[in-house]
Amino acid sequence: MSRLDFLYRTELPHRAVAVYIYLADRANENNECWPAIPTIAADLKYSQSTVRRGICDLKKAGLLETEQRYRKKGGKSSLLFKIRSG
Repeated sequence: MSRLDFLYRTELPHRAVAVYIYLADRANENNECWPAIPTIAADLKYSQSTVRRGICDLKKAGLLETEQRYRKKGGKSSLLFKIRSG
């Protein structure tokens, strides 16, 4: 049984499944990663809006939490993604 079997049995759209797998592949030992949305979009060959919708789908399903990160001077940085398993 695969560690992602729970994901394949969900009713999530394909965009959310692809984004989850992408983030899980890049996560550290704490199940956290912080790729920029344009990077995710380019790597998956999706639009940035499709990636954002996939992230929203995952958050609604309780499989993902996000936290805004900030630079030292106060500007926004990439999101911190915290991946949850089902």
